[in-house]
Parts: sequence; structure tokens; C-alpha cells
Amino acid sequence: MRLRNVLAATAVAAGVLSAAVPAAAHPGAQSRHPAQHQPSWRMVHTGGGQFRGLAAVNSRVAWVAGVGGVVLRTTDGGRDWQTVSPPNAADLEFRDIEATDAYHAVALSIGPGEASRILVTDDGGAHWTTAFRNTDPNAFYDCTAFYDRWHGLAMSDPVDGRFRILSTADGGHHWRVLPAAGMPPAQSGEAGFAASGTCLVTIGRAAFLASGGGAVSRVYRSDDLGRHWRYAGTSVPSSASAGIFSLAFHDPRHGVAVGGDFANPDAAPNGAAVTADGGRSWTGVDGPGQYRSGAAFVDRRTVLAVGPTGSDVSTDGGRSWTRFDDGSFDAVQCAHRSCWASGVGGRIAVLDR
Repeated sequence: MRLRNVLAATAVAAGVLSAAVPAAAHPGAQSRHPAQHQPSWRMVHTGGGQFRGLAAVNSRVAWVAGVGGVVLRTTDGGRDWQTVSPPNAADLEFRDIEATDAYHAVALSIGPGEASRILVTDDGGAHWTTAFRNTDPNAFYDCTAFYDRWHGLAMSDPVDGRFRILSTADGGHHWRVLPAAGMPPAQSGEAGFAASGTCLVTIGRAAFLASGGGAVSRVYRSDDLGRHWRYAGTSVPSSASAGIFSLAFHDPRHGVAVGGDFANPDAAPNGAAVTADGGRSWTGVDGPGQYRSGAAFVDRRTVLAVGPTGSDVSTDGGRSWTRFDDGSFDAVQCAHRSCWASGVGGRIAVLDR
């Protein structure tokens, strides 16, 4: 999303960088289960920059990507981080990175025209190849997602009235634009939010795309590798700076959508929704109560949400939430029950449960 990305970066950069404090000290925090043992973030990296791109592979391997074309990788659970940035990438802003292991990763930079690019590495970042360079001035790519090691999608804000979808079948080395006929018309002003790399996600053979900016926030679903899509509206408020920023699914039927208004991060009434029928319908919930840019399932019922004002956990599949941290994060991902978060100030953390 074009102007929204600039504003979102400003809003998140102003987020609180304080260490975690008990939710009870903050009256605005959701705390419906105060007696429960709460998780906590353990910081494994701090410094300059902002990492919205995050790929959690397992408890030892993770990648982050962010402003200034920076990419970092760890293979020892976050004790050490190697800078594996692509050469000559200082002008790029990575908002998403997808990785299958310690060696193969696909990074997306955002921006109008040729600023939107996809780069791929097969040797842990020692060498990178520019696999896609956007040449359409009307396209602006927000997110990527992979079904497996080889098959993946990338999405752009609407071009000629419809979201544009790229497809790869060789691990991100080559991409093609899918026919627009399979995508329903977009609403006026509708677009995606490049906030955490999770406005587009996959689970099994299903892909889901989240939007805001239009009259109604929507979630789109495809079951044929991105060729055809259908959508459902949600109750998450939508405006030029509001909508759904992140999707998370435990399986193709059960999912959570979180968002809010990045221009007003301290209040997000009805800023979340859940589905139990694969996105055919969505039930609005109170949610964390503040703007959240990332969400991830830890297990079948446990969900995390993060944003510039804190982190929240749900133990009932996203229907109710408890604040457990007030530090700023942009993205969260879990793999094999190991969860990582990243954000402004070069902050990277792992979840202690």
C-alpha cells in the first residue's frame, strides 16, 4: 500500500521500545485471564533499523529483513546473527522474507514501480539473485507466501481495479503474473498493508489475502494456487489507514484476522475477527483492543498478536485476548511451536512459555 506504508513506518517508529511490564500496570490492556501463566519475550537482538520481514524456520533458524536492504540470519537460536544482505540493496526496503531452511530464502522489497522486487538466495545469503523486478508503475507489491519449498505467490495492490497476483513454481527464481480474470473487482481505495509480510498467507492448498482501505475490510481465498479467488467481508473497520493487517491460520478452516488503524494505534475497537469455516464468514471479536500488525498460531488454540503498543495472547483461538508485553514489534511467526518477533529498533525476540 503506497502512502500507507510511509505513514505506517512513521507510526511504528514512534512506538514504545520499553521492556516488558505486567499488563496489570496498563489499564488499557486486555486482561481477561489474569491468573493464567503468561508467555514472555526474550530479546536476542537490538540495534538500528526496522525488521518487518520475518521468517521463523524452527527453534534455531530464523531470518529477518528490513530497511536499508538489511537481511540477518541466525542458525543458533538467536545467539549470533550474520549479516547476509544482498549487495547494492541499501535503497531497498524489505517488508517480507520467506525461508524454508538456513539456506533458501525469498525477500520482497516494497515501493512503487521498480522498488518492488523479489530476491532469492540458495546459499544462506552468500549470493542473491533478483528474480523479479516490477516494471508496472501502477503496481505495488505488499506480501509473499509459499505453499512449500517450490510454490508461492506474491500480491500487489489493485492494478486496473483488481489485486495482482504473481506465481512461482521453482522456489522463487521465476515469477509470472496470473490472469486478472480470476480475481474479483476491488473496492475503491482497497489495498493491502505491507506491515508484517502476513497480508498474504497459505495453509495447505489454501491461500488467503487481507485488505483494508475500502468500504469494507475483506479476506480473499484461493484454492487453486492463486488462479481464482472469492472474498468475504469482515467487521474490522476499514479506512485509508485501517483494515486487516495480518492473517493467521491453524488449518484451512480456523483462522484469525487482526488489524486496526495505524494512525490511531492506541484504540482498535472490533479490530479482530475469527473464522471456523475457511473464511466463508468471519465473526468480529473485541480483539487486543489496539492496532496489531502481526499474528501467528502457536498451536491449535494459542494465538499471538503484536504491534507498536504491545503483544497479546489468546488461548481460545482468537476470541479473547490478554496483554503480556508492552514492547513494540511489527511481525511475529511461529514454526514447530517456536515463536519469533521482530520490529523497530532492530528488536528481535523469541518466546519463552
